Amino acid sequence: MNTRFEEQVISILPKLRIQALALTRSRSAADDLVQEAVCNALRAHASFTPGTNFPAWMHRILRNRYISELRKRRDTANIDSLPETVFATKATHEDRLVLKELGQAMTRLPADQREALVMIVVHGMSYEALAEATGCAVGTAKSRVFRARRQLEAWLLGEVYTETKDRLRLQAPRVLEIGSEGDDVPVPTTVMG
Repeated sequence: MNTRFEEQVISILPKLRIQALALTRSRSAADDLVQEAVCNALRAHASFTPGTNFPAWMHRILRNRYISELRKRRDTANIDSLPETVFATKATHEDRLVLKELGQAMTRLPADQREALVMIVVHGMSYEALAEATGCAVGTAKSRVFRARRQLEAWLLGEVYTETKDRLRLQAPRVLEIGSEGDDVPVPTTVMG
């Protein structure tokens, strides 16, 4: 094994840990996942082609390792086990509330959209590298990030995000008054659409 490969592995560890935290939502599980992914990479170092995209190769190994573990145990981790400092440190009260709300909204995103958003926004990966790391087309990667951003925006602004055949649009929830005959006071109900 050459020292260049080892240097690349060491330099990508922080980014792998962030991705692992986004996937597992548990600090200890993230550490285990990174360790297993690095062990896999070290065992398979001969299969890596120098000059190709090393970060995408490593992120793919980590993602595949995570999927393998999910298949083995078929249960999910809880984001509540993360310390609040992962989301913000020394922030104002309002900032802490916004970050908490963002963290909760992130957990509601589908896993593929959350992973794509983290890899693009946090890691600064290109869409091409994301597509290679996740095994999808570049257009699919862009679509996942776009949808994740729009969904988060809608949730954080208290709007309803709907997708139609022709366009994507944000709508404010409508309030309808529904009551049966003889009711003195209609019951307000929020509906989408």
